[in-house]
Amino acid sequence: MALFRSSRITLQDPMHWSGMERWLQKRCEEVYPGYGDGGKLRILGYQWRVLRFNDVTRQSTAKVMATYHDNMPGVVYLMQQPRCLAVPYVKSMISAGLTTIASCNFDIISALQGKKNMHILCIGHGGGSLPLFLASQIQGATVHIVEIDPLVISASIRAMGFPACSLKTQSGDQAVSKPETIDEIMWKGIHERICLYEADAEEFIVNSTNIYDMIFVDAYDGDDIFPHKLWRPDSTFLKAMSNRLHPKHGTVVVNLHSDSDVLNLDTVPSSLEHILPMGKYVSQVCRAYKDVLVGREGSGLAFTVAVPWVCNTSLVVCRGFDKDSEYFNREFVINTLISKSLELEHVMDLPFSCMEYIKRGFILV
Repeated sequence: MALFRSSRITLQDPMHWSGMERWLQKRCEEVYPGYGDGGKLRILGYQWRVLRFNDVTRQSTAKVMATYHDNMPGVVYLMQQPRCLAVPYVKSMISAGLTTIASCNFDIISALQGKKNMHILCIGHGGGSLPLFLASQIQGATVHIVEIDPLVISASIRAMGFPACSLKTQSGDQAVSKPETIDEIMWKGIHERICLYEADAEEFIVNSTNIYDMIFVDAYDGDDIFPHKLWRPDSTFLKAMSNRLHPKHGTVVVNLHSDSDVLNLDTVPSSLEHILPMGKYVSQVCRAYKDVLVGREGSGLAFTVAVPWVCNTSLVVCRGFDKDSEYFNREFVINTLISKSLELEHVMDLPFSCMEYIKRGFILV
């Protein structure tokens, strides 16, 4: 079950919100001239909100902006702030994933500028911070999200400021017939490139006909377990994912709970099992994704990076990485990734350093 918790909305002097209010007013004039009969959208405050599975396990954290209209002060609108990523492992997944696909001869710069289409699948939704970041930063991106738990979807929309107009039915139609005016103003087209489906990940990808450039997997259940059917080497899910991943540059990023000390062990001492429930499976998950998606001798590679401050690991599996170079080794790979990360940081004006998330605990699978 998804539980929502938050702190009190922070109210401050309006001068602190003047820049954002001007931005909202400009949006109003562009999208709906005369919206509200001359009134303006005002900033009520900002709030960090947390979505939890239970009292122990945090699922997602997001920064949410609360606004209201002069003419309707009793109605509050919520908008998640896409660039404010609070959870380190999300920054790690984005840094490692985008840097890797850029190193596989995919023209990520053109996708960022909207000159090239980029198709992304996110398995697991949470509060929606990962897909919102990708859709807002990559103008050419179309992001599909698959979430099995309707309570998570509802909480992300009602409490975490995720755009309700992105929700789709099983047939792919909009669940909401027409976006509200405020959604059009605040999201201005971003919501049109996000499709949120309530579905089982295995069934979705088996029935899909899309070819994805990137796939992000963050699919832990309420017991903090990564379902076996999403990583067993003989699973229908992995085989279907292989068919749906772009053959030349397809890149998959998986969030794993682990500890670097047990990364290469097949088992964990029984004394640690209650602390690291996923640790004993990490090496098996890494091998399964690499073998099925790339193959033992395929053109591509797999690596893991440790996430700072938390017991998480980001697994990256990609196709198309140049392994023909006579200098191919760990240093060659990491230097290539660092070079691309610096380029992306500059072009995207990122609020965090990609390079710092790539260098930490880098291990070739």
